[in-house]
Amino acid sequence: MTEIILQGLLLGGLYALFALGQSLMFGVMRLTNTAQGDFIILGGFFSISMVAATGLSPGLGLLVLIPIAFLAGYALQRFVLNYTLGRDPLPSLVVTFGLSIIIQNFLLEMYSADPKSLEAGSIALASFSMGDLTIGVLPLFTFGIAVLATILLQALFSYTSLGRSFRAVSDDREAAQLMGLKPAIVYAQATGIAFMLIALAGGLQAMRTTIAPADGPLLLLFAFEAVIIGGMGSFWGTLVGALLLGLTQQIGFRLDPGWGIWFGHLMFLVVLVIRPQGLFPKTRG
Repeated sequence: MTEIILQGLLLGGLYALFALGQSLMFGVMRLTNTAQGDFIILGGFFSISMVAATGLSPGLGLLVLIPIAFLAGYALQRFVLNYTLGRDPLPSLVVTFGLSIIIQNFLLEMYSADPKSLEAGSIALASFSMGDLTIGVLPLFTFGIAVLATILLQALFSYTSLGRSFRAVSDDREAAQLMGLKPAIVYAQATGIAFMLIALAGGLQAMRTTIAPADGPLLLLFAFEAVIIGGMGSFWGTLVGALLLGLTQQIGFRLDPGWGIWFGHLMFLVVLVIRPQGLFPKTRG
């Protein structure tokens, strides 16, 4: 049972990275990015290409990709997604759904439908023992990155002027404009940060397993479930939701290899019925 819990928490750390960018974008802009999973896969393929083209190590390749992802996210929000925001959520859903289709077809043309992975070298197979448990270094590293990202995001929102700007435009866009803020710029900054997390998640996913152009919708589902379970816009809630999702899936996998994903969906539905606002919904003020 201890092994199931450990593996579930480590899997949940990866899901948290899938979901934190989604939580950030919704928390600041009330925008649900239906292309989230496809952007993660895009980040994974770009990291594979960057490492192959430059000869960099996977870690350095990710470090180079992260600022590029920030610029891409900033530009996407500034020049595309900002024009879809408003009281009606449908335009942003339609546009991001269209982006999802474009990304999948682009990846199919560029990389074919064959699964690929990012060769992580010795770290991919490295592990250490704690009693009867064997812990993989890469999953543990991913878990640590997820916890660190959650702490940094929460600190950013709580203690920095940029975080206060995020909270201001989220709570009352018109009042924030009267105070001198430019919501379009603030939204673009938030999306840039979200895309840094997306690129990181994509690279780590490509290191842990193979990825294919059609994998995006499933990753979106995991991210969406983690955000809803934890509470929309809550970073710590997103982390807890992702850990619960990973733990539930591992229990299902142990009972039957075909039950893991289904168990996660079932837990999501139970939480949605019992506490539709999530376990730790974002509070205002």
